[in-house]
Amino acid sequence: MSKEPIKPINIMIVLNGSNVDNDVVKLACNMAVRSKGEVYGVYVIEIKRTLPLEAEVEPDIQKGEDILDHVERLAENYPCEVETALLQARNKGPAIVEEAMERDVDLIIMGINYEKPFGEFSLGTTLPYVLKHATCRVLVYRDAVAKELIDTIERPS
Repeated sequence: MSKEPIKPINIMIVLNGSNVDNDVVKLACNMAVRSKGEVYGVYVIEIKRTLPLEAEVEPDIQKGEDILDHVERLAENYPCEVETALLQARNKGPAIVEEAMERDVDLIIMGINYEKPFGEFSLGTTLPYVLKHATCRVLVYRDAVAKELIDTIERPS
């Protein structure tokens, strides 16, 4: 029985600027190293409809560039190709799906935090959109529950 060579996996990671990004970068780099693939990190700035799509919203651009710089520094610890990009869009979900299709990625990894914005755990709007519309595989990495929220989690009966 001969083993087939592992096909390189090209991975797109969606960054949100939280601590979960560190884990997502490490996970993606480890997967890419094993498969001899590449990692492509994106940070998407949502531009309000009252502004032109190419508007330079300096605080958001600086935040995005700082996040991408951090990712590039973190990825230096791994022997894999990492490319990053700052995207501007009206909605994050369609921008992520379109970018994944243009880049012909095999896998999108999205990290989310455990949040209860209105007293109830929520996936937001971007993740469900990507899960529904992406043509490639999607891996969701949810961060651990913060200690101050553990008591608020409903336990199964």
